[in-house]
Order: sequence, then structure tokens, then C-alpha cells
Amino acid sequence: MEQREREEHEEGSEEREEGQDSPIPSGDDIHLYGNQTHQGGTESDVHGCVLLNTSRRYVKLMNFEEEVRAHRDLDGFLERASILLHEDEASLDDVLKTMLLHVSQDPHTAEPSCNFEEIMSSLFTDAGSQEVNVHLLSETLQCVTATATGIQYQQSWLCILCNVKNLQRRHVCISRLDRPQNWGENCAEVRYVILILAPSKMKSTKTAMELGRTFASMFSDISFRQKLLESKTQEEFKEALLIQRYHLTAAKRKTTAVEGEETDPHSQKPLKCRDFFRVGRGIYEDLCRRLPLYPSDFTDGLVGNNKALVKFMTTSIFLYIAVLLPAIAFGSLNDESTRGEIDVQKTIIGQSIGGIIYSLCAGSPLVIPLTTAPIAIFISVIRGICDDYELDFAAFYACIGLWNSLFLIMGGVFNLSLLVKLFKRSIEEVIALFISIAFVADAVKGTVKIFHEFYHAPTLANGSAAELNRISGSLHSGEPNLTETGPVSLPESFILCTRARPLLFLLLMLGTLWVGYTLYQFRRSPFLHVKMREILSDCALPISVLVFSYVGSYVFNDIALPVFNFHEGPVFQIAPLDKLSGASVLSAMGLGFLLFLLIFIDQNIVVSLTNAPENRLLKGTAYHWDLTLSGLINILMSVLGLPWMHAAFPHSTLHVRQLAIVEERVEGGHLYETIVSVKETRVTSLVANILIGVSLFLLPVPLQWIPKPVLYGLFLYIALTSIDGNQMCDRMALLLKEQTSYPPAHYIRKVPQRKIHYFTFLQMVQLLFLCAFGMYPLPYMKMIFPLLMFILIPIREKKYLLKFSEMCSL
Repeated sequence: MEQREREEHEEGSEEREEGQDSPIPSGDDIHLYGNQTHQGGTESDVHGCVLLNTSRRYVKLMNFEEEVRAHRDLDGFLERASILLHEDEASLDDVLKTMLLHVSQDPHTAEPSCNFEEIMSSLFTDAGSQEVNVHLLSETLQCVTATATGIQYQQSWLCILCNVKNLQRRHVCISRLDRPQNWGENCAEVRYVILILAPSKMKSTKTAMELGRTFASMFSDISFRQKLLESKTQEEFKEALLIQRYHLTAAKRKTTAVEGEETDPHSQKPLKCRDFFRVGRGIYEDLCRRLPLYPSDFTDGLVGNNKALVKFMTTSIFLYIAVLLPAIAFGSLNDESTRGEIDVQKTIIGQSIGGIIYSLCAGSPLVIPLTTAPIAIFISVIRGICDDYELDFAAFYACIGLWNSLFLIMGGVFNLSLLVKLFKRSIEEVIALFISIAFVADAVKGTVKIFHEFYHAPTLANGSAAELNRISGSLHSGEPNLTETGPVSLPESFILCTRARPLLFLLLMLGTLWVGYTLYQFRRSPFLHVKMREILSDCALPISVLVFSYVGSYVFNDIALPVFNFHEGPVFQIAPLDKLSGASVLSAMGLGFLLFLLIFIDQNIVVSLTNAPENRLLKGTAYHWDLTLSGLINILMSVLGLPWMHAAFPHSTLHVRQLAIVEERVEGGHLYETIVSVKETRVTSLVANILIGVSLFLLPVPLQWIPKPVLYGLFLYIALTSIDGNQMCDRMALLLKEQTSYPPAHYIRKVPQRKIHYFTFLQMVQLLFLCAFGMYPLPYMKMIFPLLMFILIPIREKKYLLKFSEMCSL
């Protein structure tokens, strides 16, 4: 619950201690009791030691629906409030002097009998003090949130209150700083300063505190502060204030459709069997919720005042690289496993077609669909089954895909996405971490394979010695056929075995990860301008890929690196379903159901992670329609022999992070980020998938200039950035830390430490369980992997392991 914290400081004297330069006191009511210095006294006496008495009290939020004074304050002061934009002063004293000067020179707020220099001095605790200089603000309002960790301050704004004797009327001045300023503890990222001046003798409803409470209540909204930050003129700033007043004074919205919550997986209603028999109800409500907002999905960020063209461009480039390179990697894997039936070219064109359809029609446009590693493994198993039973691969593949699509469409029609209510956050964390581990495993396996083939010297057990002796004897005997045609060519095993290749492979892979992740973290560094840091962070992956592709293809062009294969031939081939027998069709139904389970779980979990509350998405979800759309897309993929696709992690959550506007705060030496808003658009995904389709003209060159180690470096980058903010990883790290180094997370103070580790251990067991089956070398073992995911649900639902309140915290 957010409330206002009042900070009052009585006049006194104290010398500022070493390293204490903050003008903002950490307490509320601060009383300073001076201590006269005496010659020959102690060191504290010589320095003018004082006593600091701090008392705190909370002030309630202003209720704009019930309190009449809030309406009058806003009506009376919004139009004639002094507003300063683009304030470039760095110190708090200079900012306040500028604000007071502006108030004194405003003809509408003239105070001829008031000395504004005295007002400036009365804002601080050292007013009138001759012995000691204690430069702390006398009275402030700050917004705080009471959590299990204590108090979290909103550090982006500060409301300063002052009661002046000779003042005739109340005054409000708001200053927006050009750059966030660090003014000490609890004020490390100040962007707004609100100065409230009021006469000393006023009615209880007209005091500086009451007026400050009104404006502080408005500034407590993080989205509202972002709108003020985007305003360019005073008129736009005041208009935003008026709009905020309207939102705060409007009555609470009433629920228009009670039944709408019954098909919403995020509703708090318990799951009932009858919910699954409301045929088509979920799809209907999803479309009713999203269709009115469809035009805004194309115009937000492109039309109006709050344009975000640069962010859209960087996000589109990021998605293009982040989606194209995995498509190449998985296409190369499919090419090897299917012996050219599904290659890189088909994977790219399938990604482009499916991605464009999804970006235009999906209810959650920020979700990114693509083919994934489990899909590639599933395809390799199908190829093996076709070889064992002499089945036509294209026909059997299409039949499995059609069964899978039928199950997906039925799942959307019968509202099966309501089962997402059973997928608690702990399950989402386990599966998300498993996917990240799978990316790392793919990169490690590729690296080990390269080292195994090229790093060690060739053995002499496979006829190599005999081959060398033959060539040596031929040279000594002077056989003309070995020298007339040119240099003598050695066996391939001797040419390929060079340690430069695996070392360069490792350099490019780790270099791609290092440069990409360093630039990704650059937004948290103090270097360059904040906008430049944000651009570099958004373009981290494209920059890293381009740099190390150049290094691998040009700087070390004399060292051959593995690249993907390219096959000339038709891309689209209609599957010959007539070649399958009835028994083959029935067996394809079983495999299609397993594939349905895999896509169903991944699709819904990814959509749930994308629409997490901390992402502050406002346009609503469409679980049932998105599941149906995935089935429709996979029908096309199956018939044309293109790889299947579904919502992918972590690309979808990274897409949200790229489009997010973030507010930062510093607490206890740690930097915390809070998403203020997200540009919910279809444009970035649409542009990225169109560019992927255009990339077909870049095959085989220059796309073959991207070495495979750069692709594996991309996998490591995606895995590392996806675990950022994963609570399970944070709790696993606690096992390696001292208790004094634990972060102030809410679950640490709310749940006993033993139970935290116990819960983390259960999640680790589930993770090992998934890894054991999901990464087992036997392909057929991986077919039952989707069934294993459902086993995680009853484990989390066993509430006797922890108390309900403790489970909610974890």
C-alpha cells in the first residue's frame, strides 16, 4: 500500500559528517539539539556535536472522489501553477533558488511584502543557525511503498513544503530536471521537484501539507510521471496534469461483463469443469477485447506526441538478428537430421510467413513465434521413425502437423488455456530456466564437437600412416602423375586437424557473448548520455554479431570455419498425404498429440510470462485466440513442409524489455529497474519478419559469412539475458552467499530461510528431472518430454509443503 511519508525538521545545528552530503533527511520529524563547544573538551564537543531526534508518521493519500478540497486545490492551482521545464541545475540549492525566483517574478503570484531569500533559508534546517551548519530540508513529502522488506521510496520526485509568515497566498511551483540528479539517500534519481509555499496561519484544510498531499498523490502514479516526462511544452505539461486530475476524480470503473472473467486465465475465480464447455466463448471474448485496440497497435509510438521511432528501429533490428540467427541454426540442425528435407532456406521462409501472420493477427503481438530446439529434436525423431518403417517423410510430417493443429484449435475452442491458472510462477521459472540451459547445452555441444574433430592430432590407426608412406614413396620415385598436375594433396584428415579452428571458434563464441552482454548492461553504466546508453543497450546483439562475423570471415579469412549448407531447389512442396496408410495416420495422431502438449505448454507459459504484471501491459491478453492462431499457422507449415513454430522464450520477454520504458532507483547500493510502460505495437515484429523474408535473397552469401560460433554465441547471450530477474536463479545464488550478503528481497524477510532453501531445492529437483529427460541422448526418450511438464503441476499444488502465505511469497 502506497502512502506519503512526511519529513519535518526543526531548526537546530549540526556539522555535516564526513561523506554525508545529502540535503534529504532519512527521517520525518527531525529535532536537533545543539551542544555548546568548550575549550579543552572532547573531540565531539570541539566539532559541535548535536543530537538528532527523528520521528516518522504517514500521511494518507488524497481521496479525489470524496475530499472536496482536492478538487478545489487542483482547480485553483493547475492553471496558474509555476512550471519550469528543462532545468539544468545540478544542486538542490540552485534548483530551489531558480524556482523561488520564478515565483517572485510571476505577476500572477507577486508577493511584495515577502523576502524570498528568507524563504530560501527557511527551507533548510540551518535557517538562523550561527554555530553549526546542518543543511537538511525542513519538511518534505515522498511516496513510499510498504513491503515485507520495509519501505521503498519513489526517488524520481520530491515535494518540499514550507510555511511562511509574510506570505499572502499559497503557491505551487513544479520543476522538471533535464537529467536525474543524485541528492543523497532516498533521492538518487530525482526528476521532479514540487515546491509548496503557504502562509503560516491557514485553515487546516488549506495548509502546505494538505496542498502538498494533493500534488504528491498525483505524482505517485509512475505512468503519469512518464507522461509528464514526454511533454515538451508547458501547455502539454498542464494538460497532462488536468487529464490526471480527471482520472483521479473519476469513479471506479464498474465491471461490464462478469462472465468475461470466467474465460480469463488471469481471473481469480476458481477453475470449474463447466468453463471448458463454453464452446468458443474464450475466443469470442479475446477478439472483443483486442479488436477495438487493433488500430492503436499500429499507431502507438508512430503517431502523436509520444513517438518512439528510434526505439522501434532498434527493436526491429534486435528482433531481426535474434530471430534470424536461431532460424539459421535450427535450420542447419534440421538439414542434418532430415537429410535436406527441411533446410535453412525453408526454415527462414517459414519463419517469415508464420511471423508475419502472427504479428498481424495475434492477440498478444509482443509474443514472438519461431521454431525451437524441442521442435528440431521432434523432427529428427520423426525422420528416424520414417527410416525405420519406410514411410514418406513429407507425408508423415504433414499428417503429424495436421493432427497437432487440430488439437490446438480444439484447445482454443474449448478454453483449455484456462489451465494456465495451474501453472504457478515456480513452474514458469523452472521451464524458463530449462530453456536457457538448453540454449547453453546446444552451444557447448557444438563447441565440444569442433574441438573433438579439429583440436587433437590425427590418429595413425585408420590407414593414415599407410597413406603417408604411399605419398612419400611416390615422391621419391618421381611418379609424374603426382607432380605434373600441381601440389600433392594430403588426406582430408590431415588438412582439417588444425588447432587454430577450435580456438578461433571459442574466441568468436565467447567474444559474441562478452560484447553483447557488456553492451546490454551499458544502460546501467555512468558513461555517455542516457539516450546513447539506451541505444547501445538495445543494439547490443546486432553490434556483437556484426563485429565478430567480420572478425571470423575477414580478419581470420585464412582459417576455414564451419557454415551452414545451402540447397538449390523448390521451397514449397505440397505433402503427398495419399502415400500414407490408415495405420500410419493413426500413429501420426499419437505423435501429433505429444507435439500438441509441447506447443500448448510452451505457448501458454510464454504468453503468461510476456503478460506478467510487472510488465504493465494494458491492452489485455488473448490466450484462446492465440492458441487457435498457432494451430492455423501450423496447418500451413505442415502442408508446405516448413518447420512448426510456437511462442518462444526468451525472445518474447526480451521483445517486451526492448520496448519498455524503465525507471531506475538505487536502494542499499543496488540498482533496481521498474517498467513504467511498454509500447504495445505490432510494427516491430512485423518489420523484423518482413526483413527475415527479404533475407532469402542473401542466401547463400552473405549470410554464410556468419560463422557458426557466432550463432552459438547468440545462444549464450539469449540464455544469459533471459535469466535476468529469474527469482529461482536469485534464490539458488543464496546458497553460495553469506547471510549478511542476502539482498533485501521480500521473500527473505517473509519466509524462514530454511523453507526458502527447501523450496529452491524442490525446484532444482524438478529442473534436473526435466534436463535428464529433455537432454537424454536417446531420441525416443525426448518424445515423452511434454508429459513430464504436467507432472510439475501437482508438485506445486501440494500446499502442505508450505503455508499459503509463504507459497505466495515464493
